[in-house]
Amino acid sequence: MSAFPVVPGRRWGPGLWWSATTGRHVASGSQAMRMQLMVLDRDRRVVGMAGRPVRVVWRGESGRVRSWVPQLFVRYVDGAGMLADCPSHAGGGGQRALSAAAVMAEACAQVGFVYWRLEPLDEVVEANVKWLAGYRHPRHRGRPGLLEAVVDVFALPLPLIEGVAAVGDPIEVLPAAFHALWAGLLVASLEVPLHGHVVVQAEGGSKPDAVCGEAG
Repeated sequence: MSAFPVVPGRRWGPGLWWSATTGRHVASGSQAMRMQLMVLDRDRRVVGMAGRPVRVVWRGESGRVRSWVPQLFVRYVDGAGMLADCPSHAGGGGQRALSAAAVMAEACAQVGFVYWRLEPLDEVVEANVKWLAGYRHPRHRGRPGLLEAVVDVFALPLPLIEGVAAVGDPIEVLPAAFHALWAGLLVASLEVPLHGHVVVQAEGGSKPDAVCGEAG
């Protein structure tokens, strides 16, 4: 595993993301990568993540030795693997990154993995995922039985604040509701800003499609 470089003058440097999936920190090298870590951390199919896990070396058409270190490795519950980069915009990294992406895709296919350049999310979806990520820790489940009561009250669609008030004091109940939204036990459209009157419904633990970034 290679460390993320520290670039003088850059406003955002390497950091660590605490993963609710693994219970451990995952190294991140940019804000764009941290955002993708949040998305993947909500995905129930994901069982493992690592930053800059491997360096791929190959010889180009000119005979020159080239190398590339993908930003992220993801392991899925079925054993499948994904190597990925997280550009801050569609053409992020320039031609070198795009050329490396073609090589990475071919190399991954040879070993049964996939490779993606994970494109940034819509601004509203990104803001909502960031908000819910603040409630990813299990402590936000609250007292015994609270999370279950929150999920039960939304068996039928209800505005968020109405369901929360039906369970108890919103100061106590809202963190559990946000944790349930993070975990996929409750679902709501993340394509509109989260607010007290957004419609929420229990979903039996499935993951809301609205949080998935486009891969390309």
